[in-house]
Amino acid sequence: MGEDKGKKLKAVEVEEENNGILIDGELLISIEKLQEIQDELEKINEEASEKVLEVECKFNEIRKPAYDKRNEIIKAIPDFWLTAFISHPALSELLTDEDQKIFKYLNNLEVEDSKDVKSGYSIAFKFNPNPYFEDTKVSKTFTFLEEGITKITATPIKWKEGMGIPNVVAEEKKGNKRAHVEESFFTWFSDSEHKGDIFEIQDEVADIIKEDLWSNPLTYFNNEADEEEFETDDEGDDEENGDDDEDDDDEDED
Repeated sequence: MGEDKGKKLKAVEVEEENNGILIDGELLISIEKLQEIQDELEKINEEASEKVLEVECKFNEIRKPAYDKRNEIIKAIPDFWLTAFISHPALSELLTDEDQKIFKYLNNLEVEDSKDVKSGYSIAFKFNPNPYFEDTKVSKTFTFLEEGITKITATPIKWKEGMGIPNVVAEEKKGNKRAHVEESFFTWFSDSEHKGDIFEIQDEVADIIKEDLWSNPLTYFNNEADEEEFETDDEGDDEENGDDDEDDDDEDED
């Protein structure tokens, strides 16, 4: 009896070395139980992720008719996408003056998820016939592979004779003796063209377009309208203040 008790105590007090740290037997048992629960939670999380993707796929189909209606209305608004781009705090920095001239021919922008959502998405720019390139549609597709690798394929733009990516030399700025090259937005479509198409990168431009601009472009189109209205109001206030000052001066002379 005493021998059995001793064995039991010894079993409880068994310690194992783990990177030089002694672990008590009871603590080891607790850790193993926690790991079992954690494994169970991981399975639940995986199942939840699959369900979320199923729901997202379903609602993508529901959203599509609304997006189509939105696109038709946008086509009737002059320079809608150009205005939205140049009013966006991040995207506006990517358009050169020459890019803006090309964007005046942009009549549609579409972001489309893969059918299973998790495999990737594509961003397509659709243009009216223009004097710059032959294409009426240029796109960039992101395919998510294993281990966080993203495969990127882009439309090679067919520039018309005498045309090309409009990178320009910017004017010298005060205090800067050297002129710098402003990179055209259209280099974005050639970033992956000659590099095997596979990168372990995060495309920030694509994220901004997909998650921010595409979800509600009206927010940024209205920014431009709001700014113009604000400027008009300011001019009106200045004129009124000027009239008031003149009235005050007349009174003082009397």
